[in-house]
Order: sequence, then C-alpha cells, then structure tokens
Amino acid sequence: MIYAIASGKGGTGKTTVTASLAALWGGPVTAVDLDVEEPNLHLFLKPEGLAGEPAWIEVPVADEAKCTRCRACSDICQFKAISVMGDYLLTFPEMCHGCGGCLEVCPEGALTPGKRELGEILMGKAGNADFLMGRLRIGEAMSPPLMRQVMARMPESMRKNDVLIDAPPGVSCPAVSAVMHADCVVLVTEPTPFGLHDFKLAWEAFSPMGKPMGAVINRAGVGDDGVQRFCRDKNIPIWAEIPFDRAVAQAYSRGEVPGVAVAALRETFAALKDRMTRAAREASHA
Repeated sequence: MIYAIASGKGGTGKTTVTASLAALWGGPVTAVDLDVEEPNLHLFLKPEGLAGEPAWIEVPVADEAKCTRCRACSDICQFKAISVMGDYLLTFPEMCHGCGGCLEVCPEGALTPGKRELGEILMGKAGNADFLMGRLRIGEAMSPPLMRQVMARMPESMRKNDVLIDAPPGVSCPAVSAVMHADCVVLVTEPTPFGLHDFKLAWEAFSPMGKPMGAVINRAGVGDDGVQRFCRDKNIPIWAEIPFDRAVAQAYSRGEVPGVAVAALRETFAALKDRMTRAAREASHA
C-alpha cells in the first residue's frame, strides 16, 4: 500500500510524522521524499549509502535548416516553449514540460529529442527502511516531472514494501501529483486558524479523489478546537493527536525522530499506523 502524508501548509509537522512512521513501521517499508523542492526527510532518517543519479526531461532541439516555419510545433505547445518569430525558430527549454507533442507534429523532422537536467534521484537505507528521494535542480521551475521520475525509478524491491510518501505541502500541482500515487492520505494539521484554513483547502483538493483520508493534529493543546469541529462536520476521522510538548520540540531541534526519541509517542504512532493500514485495506476491499 502507498500512504501519502500531506498537509495544507508547510510547518505542520508532516515530515516528522513521516519519519516517525518510517522508523517505527515494524515491517518492510520504503520512505519516499517527494517534496523535491525542499527535501528534508533525510535529515531525520539519516539514510546510509545514499547514492544519486541525474534525472532528465526531454526537450526539443531545433534544426533551422529543415524548418519550413509551418508553426505546427508552436501551435501545439501550450507552454510557449517553442515559437516561430519571423524567419527564426526559437526554443525555450526551461519552459518545456516534456510532452513531446512538437516532435510528433513536425512534418519536416526539424525537431529532435534533447534533454534538460531536472535534478537528481537518490536512494539509500535508513535503518530497516528503504529510502528514496528527489532533489530539484536549483533554478528549475517544475517539480512534478521529477516527482514522476522518482516514483518511476523506484526499484521493484522497494515497491514490494509499504510506501510512505512525504508529499509537498499545499494543494498545488506538486501536492496533487504526490497524493495521486497513494492508496490512503494522511492530512497533518495544527489547531490554529491558519492550520484550519489550509486543512480545509487540502480536504477540498484531495477528497474528490475518493481515497481514504484521516487527520493527524500536531501540537494538540494549543489554539482552539476548530479543526476537530471541522473533522466532525465532514466525517474525517482523527487518527492521531500529537501533544504540544517541549520534549518533541527538543527532539526535532536535534534532528532526532520524535516518535523514537519521545517514548510517550511510540504508542501514538503505532495506533496511527493501525488506523492508516486498516482504512487502506477496507477501501481496497470495498
């Protein structure tokens, strides 16, 4: 089963929840950091033998000598990555989404496949967990193509495990791309007005996918009960509440996995795992 740990906003504790689950899973598990713009799951899990390889996206390379300026390529491109301006055929690789449409429609073969570096994909071992992550190249504007490659390059040995995805925060294309892979969604939030506002956005974005979904309320005990009331109104199960505790913050500041470093949380994460896996199994049998 694939579980996406997501959040409507950054800073709710999504990564530390993912790290704690991975460290305490108790069975074959693969931890995947798909927050490729700012990956930090490795800072907590500290994978060993982390080895990387570059990831590329296909972009067109123009041969102006063959181009008849028919504009078929520029007409099909929705992202203005290729254009005919007067007698010049121009390509803008940084804007290309790699769909390959321009290569298919060019009648003269004036476009050939080239490539642009997206970033890198790294694999390692974090205790008993397999580890996989992507890191977007500095200056690269699009993360979903790299996220797709991270999932596509996952070795078969890792696919046989349960998979925990540390998704990008928010509800934009990267977050939706991460959640689409999942059989179950864990929404991490905090009991504050900002947390509730963005939790609502996440629920509205992800619930139409029809996946089982539950909430984890981090820093429980601060703020108000707005998140709990919203969950009751929308029949969203609250799978765990992590207390607002100085020991948790201290573990986090030291780069430790809170679920491991704070003994009182181990039962919380064991119960969270049971609720996640039960919801995913029930949905798969429905």
